[in-house]
Amino acid sequence: MSEPAALSPLRTEIGATLRLAAPLALANLLQMAVYASDVIFVARLGQDALAASSLAVSIFMLINWGLLGLTGAAAPLIAAELGHKTHSVREVRRTIRMALWLSFLCAAVGMVVCQFGLPLMLATGQDPRIAAMAQEFLTILSFALFPMIVGNVLRTFISTMGKPIFATLITALAIGVNVLGNFALVFGKFGFPAMGLPGSALSSLITAVITMLAYLAVIQHDRRMRRTYIWGRFWRPEWKRLKTMVRLGIPIALTIMAEGGLFGSAAYLMGNIGAAQLAAHTIALQIAAAFFQIPYGIGQAATIRIGYHFGAGDRQGVARAGIAVFGVCLIAQVVAIAAMLGAPRLIISAYVDPDLPENAAVVAFALQFLVIAAAFQLADGIQTVASGALRGLQDTKWPMIIALAGYWLVGFVVAAWLGLWTPLAGIGVWIGLMAGLVVVAILLTWRWWRREALGLVRA
Repeated sequence: MSEPAALSPLRTEIGATLRLAAPLALANLLQMAVYASDVIFVARLGQDALAASSLAVSIFMLINWGLLGLTGAAAPLIAAELGHKTHSVREVRRTIRMALWLSFLCAAVGMVVCQFGLPLMLATGQDPRIAAMAQEFLTILSFALFPMIVGNVLRTFISTMGKPIFATLITALAIGVNVLGNFALVFGKFGFPAMGLPGSALSSLITAVITMLAYLAVIQHDRRMRRTYIWGRFWRPEWKRLKTMVRLGIPIALTIMAEGGLFGSAAYLMGNIGAAQLAAHTIALQIAAAFFQIPYGIGQAATIRIGYHFGAGDRQGVARAGIAVFGVCLIAQVVAIAAMLGAPRLIISAYVDPDLPENAAVVAFALQFLVIAAAFQLADGIQTVASGALRGLQDTKWPMIIALAGYWLVGFVVAAWLGLWTPLAGIGVWIGLMAGLVVVAILLTWRWWRREALGLVRA
């Protein structure tokens, strides 16, 4: 018996989604392994070093995520260009050129902003000694913004050109580089001086540079990507294209910063509750963020697949791509919830030894936070996939408004109230995080569901 005619295109779309999302999600997971290796090495330096790195990374990642979002507007633009015309060499080259221009400017601005982390940390009531350690770490790390942002633009280009596996392989390389760098520079191995916490920041900088160079090498040696000649007439401006990218990119950046800022602010709330809860929060957040990389990769695939159909003017293709990405996300998040609830101590043991008496308080708090993290996995996955799907339709303004309202008017307010003014303390902060994610997930899904009525899909 032959399968229904409508099922075959959907199955084809699911296959295309998986071929794109799987290597992107794996690359995201491996990138988290890069970040996790920093935490693992820094944790061996003691609770103060871990707290300082948490504060510094909260600021750095908020800036980095925002700037990556701004330049990340290249993804839906390139996807739409390829959907409209398969061999859009000139259009793709111009988009990447402007994305690289934008990345240079963004990196310069971000590096300056990073130098003002100490006043922010002191203004939020952090321990002056830990804040000073964090600023030293942040100053070194700020130089990694340039290779990180440029590298992400190159990764976007590679992925939209249908070669996301290279992102996976390059990120795997980055893990090895970062582990060796931390081992050598933090503890003074292979003839290098023991730099402690600053050594970890320097290792991250070296890793970012090597990653960027690896992307450049891949583009140069792949025939199809080399033919695009992204460096051709690099000095020539494309102001209309740059304006479109900024128009789409600023809301994306603010959306990412709204979510990243909520989670980053949680570290500062925890810093006012206690060092043990801050350390536990750092570990639990690393774990939750690692699981988040799978739906995040699916969301990236959603932007590309839906952007492709959007550029082609294929309304049914847009609908099929939406069904595919949300379905894959649902399955992935069920698996994540099962893992977080089924083996929490095993997962935590990757960061600290749960059997050591001196780690008892940190582990106890981390286990509590992980239960809440498991509870919001489904909402977290849905909101990032819905956001990616809407970006594929080049709809970024209202998702930004939804994110700002949901994460800050709901998430932060609830987290601050429950965390600082009720006995729930750290648990209250995490309940606030969950509240923000649930609200945003519901509203973004509604907007996707109403895309036709809202005029988001063109014929």
